[in-house]
Amino acid sequence: MNAPPVLLLALAAITLALTSSAVSLFANREPRVLRLVATPLLGLSGVAALAAGLSALILHSNVAMTLPFGLPWLPWHIRVDALSGFLLLLIGLVTSAVGIYAPAYVRDFERGRDSLTALGGFSGLFLTGMLLVVLADDAFVFMVAWELMSLASYFLVAFQHESAANRRAAFLYLLMAHLADWRFCWDLACWLHSDTALNLLRCAPRRCPLAGQHRLHAGIHRFWHESRTRAAARMATRSASRRAVAHFALMSGVMLKVAVYGFIRVVFDLIGQFQWQWGVTLIVIGSLSALMGVLFALMQTDLKRLLAYSSVENLGIIFIALGLALVFLSTGNPLLGALAFVAALYHSLNHALFKSLLFFGAGAILHSAHERDLEQMGGLLRRMPWTGMFFLIGALSISALPPFNGFVSEWLIFQAALQAWQLESGVLRSLIPIASAVLALTGALVAATFVKVYGIAFLGQARSRHVRHTRQGALGMRIGQGILAALCVLCGVLPTQIIALLEPVSEGLLHVGLPQASANGWLWLTPISSDTASYSAPLTIVLLALIAGSAFWWFLRGVPRRMRRRDPWDCGFAPPSPRMQYTATAFAQPMRRVFGLLFEMDETHPALNDTMPRYRLKITDRLWGLLYLPIAQAVESASRRVVRLQSGNVRVYLGWTLATLLALLWVISWT
Repeated sequence: MNAPPVLLLALAAITLALTSSAVSLFANREPRVLRLVATPLLGLSGVAALAAGLSALILHSNVAMTLPFGLPWLPWHIRVDALSGFLLLLIGLVTSAVGIYAPAYVRDFERGRDSLTALGGFSGLFLTGMLLVVLADDAFVFMVAWELMSLASYFLVAFQHESAANRRAAFLYLLMAHLADWRFCWDLACWLHSDTALNLLRCAPRRCPLAGQHRLHAGIHRFWHESRTRAAARMATRSASRRAVAHFALMSGVMLKVAVYGFIRVVFDLIGQFQWQWGVTLIVIGSLSALMGVLFALMQTDLKRLLAYSSVENLGIIFIALGLALVFLSTGNPLLGALAFVAALYHSLNHALFKSLLFFGAGAILHSAHERDLEQMGGLLRRMPWTGMFFLIGALSISALPPFNGFVSEWLIFQAALQAWQLESGVLRSLIPIASAVLALTGALVAATFVKVYGIAFLGQARSRHVRHTRQGALGMRIGQGILAALCVLCGVLPTQIIALLEPVSEGLLHVGLPQASANGWLWLTPISSDTASYSAPLTIVLLALIAGSAFWWFLRGVPRRMRRRDPWDCGFAPPSPRMQYTATAFAQPMRRVFGLLFEMDETHPALNDTMPRYRLKITDRLWGLLYLPIAQAVESASRRVVRLQSGNVRVYLGWTLATLLALLWVISWT
């Protein structure tokens, strides 16, 4: 095959993923195959994707080819440019870490052989689907790859199908995903029908004003449904097996970015014509998603569900940045538009890293403590010090605290938003500061959320016996977490180098770069100019180290050399027990009261004469009941009616066959 090296690396990644899936077929006979062969192959696929992505970004590649298989009249076209290279880089980083983390994680499950084949096989197909979506250069390949990705992820959600809750969650996940897919196909058909300049199969990079509205509608519709769909699958995380944590990291950290990639490809690449109304729509939707996502995360006591809701919040932040980019680009401010666009890419990369790290930490806790309820945890830092340190890095990163990576991307978004004074429209000059205030509120709530998580889970005393006997996870799991933690620090300490790596994407799509970001050298990040704002992560680290050293020195200075240790006075009460500690529910109670109208709460207080007083609280999403459950109930009702056709009577079946033939003949006669 005569193909450029970048494409060969991408095809090698797909081949390794498919090989991993094929090898997993033998996992039921020999369980060690999944741990020793299939999972390392998945990691090698990530390494190949990482190499392809880095090559595409460094070399500014834009190469295409036609695959040698496929129907003669239906060839498969693939392409690697800077945008697809960025997604390959993102997929490769997380998948490589999964390849190191997962072998130690699945060792304990080799006794349950029935699910090993499904777990390994659909993991490889899931990765293959994501890679093909990124590489697709025609509509047919894109839709086939998207369906492969969606169906494989469905089976990963539902592979522990013995549980009714699992089956319910998987059904809702698949239903919402395909509702979005059907609408996308309809919009695509309308677009192609109206655009005679485009081939029906090949999405050539030509601009057609008539097709813009269809594409934008499809893109926004897809963003809304796909982001909410992924969140819906995670809202039922108690129905997900603890074996699937690495795959939750892939779904939350990577699959959501594939949806972002589809939006960017449609709006910024294929359309290429922007209106400020589109940006306003994205800013409003992104602000609401960010605020609602973090509020629901703050209310949760299930660790995996909490992390899932925070993905909705981070997706909202990404789309706030994309909305700002559309506003600035449509009003004649290309440099500010490029800044907001690069900030969106930067936050996509950061979210993939710190969210995968946090899911790895949650998986380590589930693996060792067999617990994900925060109310049952406590004192894990003493028993799992490495996991506690890595989880703290992830929590600081997602809370956007310097010098970690989350701070840099959110700071860039704020720097773009603060330039709203350059816009001529008074409406936009008023709207963007409001969105910035919502983003600031979201950041404060995120910090509160992860103060709750870390304080309840890792500090204090253990609240249950099995948590009290928890041990540190395997070496491979610690190495996987350590790699992602190091990348979180690296992307925060070297922002100018990361922006230089992302700049080819902006130059390829917007034809605008950010040369001023590194105008003062690698030490200073100046997104607009040194007179406006600048940030130096290395100097921030030095300043924080000086503050910490001074505080430590002052503390030691006031401690006497000889000190006697005694138990503190307990005011005559019994020694403190785990039941006296602050709970996750109590921590969120003030915010629950302030934002109570946004939730459906079922709160049960203990009776006065109750010998075993219990306080119960159930919080549900109003939008879930208003938007999604009615659709699911309608589909289930229609399915029950269709089942009646399966009567078991041959004469009834023959009658339906005859009626179908007559209907088809009538349709053919009219066409």
